[in-house]
Amino acid sequence: MSEAAEVSGLEADRALLGRTSTAERVADILRDRIAEGFFPPGTRLSEDSVGGALGISRNTLREAFRLLTHERLLVHELNRGVFVRIVTVDDLNDIYRVRGLVECATVRGLGEPPYSLEAVEAAVVAGERAAHDRAWQDLSTANIRFHQAIVALAGSPRADELMRGVLAELRLVFHVMADPRRFHAPYLVRNRQILEVLQAGDAAEAERLLASYLDDSHRQLADAYAQKVSQR
Repeated sequence: MSEAAEVSGLEADRALLGRTSTAERVADILRDRIAEGFFPPGTRLSEDSVGGALGISRNTLREAFRLLTHERLLVHELNRGVFVRIVTVDDLNDIYRVRGLVECATVRGLGEPPYSLEAVEAAVVAGERAAHDRAWQDLSTANIRFHQAIVALAGSPRADELMRGVLAELRLVFHVMADPRRFHAPYLVRNRQILEVLQAGDAAEAERLLASYLDDSHRQLADAYAQKVSQR
């Protein structure tokens, strides 16, 4: 994506800042943009371009960069600037370790049905629509939203915040897949299956399906990383 396109997209986010242009809110916007694939791994974030697009001071932007660096989404390279981080194999393994702990525990702790599944269903429908339209970037985003919605069932702001960072970091991993359609599309059926099992009130079966889903996704991405490393 060109710098002009990146700046144009960020200018649309400027209104989100309102009168409280805090570093935390700027970090929220940039984190969401990274999670949506707007800034691919290795992208240099220009202070002038990003700050100008959002209409914020250099100090505010630098504090936002610092926050996202602490979250492992950005990396500062001396005399070169700030870049979207390139995830390692160890990062990938840890991301899935955390996902298994949080997502499966959320489903396990749901209690008695019925469950509030509107956001989960909306993410499934959005993914199916994206696949129909052959909008593979949107399909990837919808899949991220599905897992965010699963964790949101816990009703925990802290779990939501944790998963926002973890899933944004995961989005950096997706770029290793040469064919995003072949990677994401099969999981649409599994998203729908998990939704329907939860609608039926069977949280135990949903947890089993989710654990298998995460294991398969982890294995696919790890294999893709191994191939990429072997080609270097």
